[in-house]
Amino acid sequence: MSAREFDLIERIRRRAATARDDVLLGIGDDAALLQVPTGQTLVVATDTLNAGVHFPVETAASDIGWKALAVNLSDLAAMGAQPAWCTLSLSLPDGDPAWVDAFLDGFTALAAMHGVALVGGDTTRGPLSVSVTVHGFVDAARALRRAAARDGDDVWVSGTLGDAAAALTQWRAGALIDSSLRERLDRPVPRVALGRALAGVANACIDVSDGLLADLTHVCVASGVGAQIDVDALPASEALRTGFGGDARRHLQAAGGDDYELCFTARSDERDAVEAAACEAGVAVTRIGTVVAGEGVDVRGSDGAPWGSDSAGWQHFA
Repeated sequence: MSAREFDLIERIRRRAATARDDVLLGIGDDAALLQVPTGQTLVVATDTLNAGVHFPVETAASDIGWKALAVNLSDLAAMGAQPAWCTLSLSLPDGDPAWVDAFLDGFTALAAMHGVALVGGDTTRGPLSVSVTVHGFVDAARALRRAAARDGDDVWVSGTLGDAAAALTQWRAGALIDSSLRERLDRPVPRVALGRALAGVANACIDVSDGLLADLTHVCVASGVGAQIDVDALPASEALRTGFGGDARRHLQAAGGDDYELCFTARSDERDAVEAAACEAGVAVTRIGTVVAGEGVDVRGSDGAPWGSDSAGWQHFA
């Protein structure tokens, strides 16, 4: 049975209520009233997920809810920010209360983990699409940016790369999808704690959403530098190594995207500080290359020979 719009809004309000002293007025009015802490800068990011583009159409509603918030929190992580609030806009083919409840199971579980309050949004009829805007705080002097990589910096990545793209590859082939790879696709873990720990340690940072090479290129362009990467140094999970070998695995790691790990640069004399930040956050990090003078990303194998990919990453309008 389909629910009316305002019934759905009330359903969402009841499920997503998170008490925060800085929310002066939340869901229920024309707009929210929010208090930014003294001395902090507001950080805002928005992402939209569309069925059949950002997730397979049969993806569980709870996983869509989790991922819709996770990809936005990942953007805050890349800035070294602390999450605070979010808004949610839902386009739904019909007002199915059971689907909305399941969606909120995933969404609110992740929101609770990071103390995020849902403070507003919109619901409308249309193709399944989810748009989330997140707000967070950071000391402006410690914010991580794309434009701060320097010649001689180390290039690092968190976690492992290629798992989400591998799950999509198996799905598109109609093959049995490895459950741990599918988990990485459906429920990425935003590296918020790592991003905050790296503030004041790392120089530049970006989250890996479209593919490592594409996203690292954004950093290089913004910073006016180049980078040299060892493709064989890219960290891989055991599931990825089991399911994919050789260049197939390298392509997934270098250009697959959707893992929402952090790629960042830091001075070579900050290696101990980087490792300490990673330990504090409980996330493994791997040094994969070096920032160099010039432009572009030069990718080589462990033998020093150039390695190429037919794609640097995902492009929506390619």
